[in-house]
Amino acid sequence: MGNAELHSIHIHPVKAFRPVGLGEAVVEPWGLAGDRRWVLTDDGGKVVTQRQQPHLASAVAELSPGGGLRLSAPGLEPCTVPVPRPGATVTVDIFGEKVEAVPAGAAADAWCSALVGAAVRLVHMDDPATRRPVDPDFARPGETVSFADGFPLLITSLSSLRSLNSLIAQGDHADEGPVPMDRFRPSVVVSGTAAWAEDDWQRIAIGEVTFRVAKPCGRCVVTTTDQTTGERGREPLRTLGRHRRFGGSLVFGQNLVPESRGTLRVGDPLTILE
Repeated sequence: MGNAELHSIHIHPVKAFRPVGLGEAVVEPWGLAGDRRWVLTDDGGKVVTQRQQPHLASAVAELSPGGGLRLSAPGLEPCTVPVPRPGATVTVDIFGEKVEAVPAGAAADAWCSALVGAAVRLVHMDDPATRRPVDPDFARPGETVSFADGFPLLITSLSSLRSLNSLIAQGDHADEGPVPMDRFRPSVVVSGTAAWAEDDWQRIAIGEVTFRVAKPCGRCVVTTTDQTTGERGREPLRTLGRHRRFGGSLVFGQNLVPESRGTLRVGDPLTILE
């Protein structure tokens, strides 16, 4: 464990768009700076993700210095989206939770609707410190989260991915492996740990920042989606179902809640505190 370290850092400026790799990132209480502060909603206010629209994987959202976006995707002219001014909010339904957010505006909505092929709206979480609490079954009072599925960060390990891909290679759909890490859409990826060691972690430090390991991450159909083409297969869910079923969840990775602020840098040491 002496060489366990942070291998890579990823943010998803717009939830469900392609990940952006970084050399360093600031940890805020609700997640990595710039991660999942924007999301698409349908005409009923429900969040739109790769669960419904797998080809969102082809879209890229790059952060501008002021926190705005540059959106790009095959076949579409790029679109620049400034951070919307504070004002009237709309209600977003994210997996049954109601969260207030600020509309990005007509130009952004038109671009995103052209991308999806249906009417959608782009919205921005203006105040992540107050808008959305973490699941109270796993949170402490006052802990909040962005538009991530449920927790501020997700950690995965290279060794666990290698182990999973070894299992896929032995299965009925070996031709679908090996699956790359981007299928799991992690915030941070670590190296130098034993396969599945993260199952037993309760508190960790990455460089100067400490985290509570809140719960295992149950996986969904997004993991079967090629993050370049949007095409879907059966893996890795089929193999996770055989080897990594815990209760009703197929588990890969662990959800984290920050205990402190700071900056993460690729190469930072990973320390298991509990």
